[in-house]
Amino acid sequence: MNDVDELKQFVAVHARGQQIPDFDRVLARITTDGEGPGSWTGEWCAEAERLQQAGKPLEACRRFIMARFPFTGTPARLAAAEHAVTAFESWRATAAPDIRRLEVEVDGRKIGCWESGLSATDRRPLLVLMGGNVSVKEQWAPALPVFRRLGMAALVVDLPGIGENPVPYDEHSHRFLSGLLDAVADRADTSRTYALALSFSGHLALRCAMDDARIHGVVTAGAPINAFFTDPAWQARVPRITADTLTHLTGRDLAGLRAWALPAERLAALDIPVAYVASLRDEIVPQEDIRLLRRTVGDLRVLEHDDVHAAPGHVAESKFWSALALLRMRRVRGAQPAVLGLMYGAARLRARLAPVR
Repeated sequence: MNDVDELKQFVAVHARGQQIPDFDRVLARITTDGEGPGSWTGEWCAEAERLQQAGKPLEACRRFIMARFPFTGTPARLAAAEHAVTAFESWRATAAPDIRRLEVEVDGRKIGCWESGLSATDRRPLLVLMGGNVSVKEQWAPALPVFRRLGMAALVVDLPGIGENPVPYDEHSHRFLSGLLDAVADRADTSRTYALALSFSGHLALRCAMDDARIHGVVTAGAPINAFFTDPAWQARVPRITADTLTHLTGRDLAGLRAWALPAERLAALDIPVAYVASLRDEIVPQEDIRLLRRTVGDLRVLEHDDVHAAPGHVAESKFWSALALLRMRRVRGAQPAVLGLMYGAARLRARLAPVR
């Protein structure tokens, strides 16, 4: 059983990122992490089913995603995750046909993805989009056409061990990303690959970039780097929701993840640009990890927010900054970065003027 108050605390950034304006209303009805009325999964599924019946499949998908949060440790949460995929497909088929389903095989395992812009005749630079350890690809997939319009082929995939990615989540999971590039090399210019990888998938992308020269840049937010995996005192403070999710995915407690730490010497050897959104009051990623990046990574940009993990009070600001960082990595000039710069500036101003929550 999850702590309901902790669920409510950490789900806020996911609700805002998915444009669920009334999430507080649903949270007010939740008193337990069991099943049925008043439970986490029960109330979010009821909300999703109401929207589904009203002909709003994308809105329903987003509520099913909330219902499976933080991981599919119960049959009800697993069913909610499956309903989210079905609802997204229903929305995509009519409202966003330029988002297409993609199934690839990596190391003998079939992985379900969503893509936009893959083409055997027009092989564009590739963007791989991945969420963290408590999110699924349908949460991010609606953004795929944006990146296609920015001149890239884009695909979104679940972190190993989540959703439709059956690859085990362990210290070797970064190899899956190289296998994914191999699988789409005939439909994208994978020699120019960029990763927009959030939280724990940012850690995975950086680890892969140490071995795979096809990755030309990593944009991430709230990614653990080294001290998260090696500092027992910090691990003792990590929220239960994070510890339980990682144990569910890896079969290990936090103390068993020490080998996952990214060494300083290998970070220093990275010759790619890295952009990182950091939170000064992060409860999950220690500030020492950000300091290590500053000491070692030669081409590093950091956006700092005076906020908690994932910066729920700065969602729009982080989104535009990340897109702008991606264009800078690709050395894109002209109207696109100029417009994104204006949007980022406006979002930053709104965040500064907003009341502190």
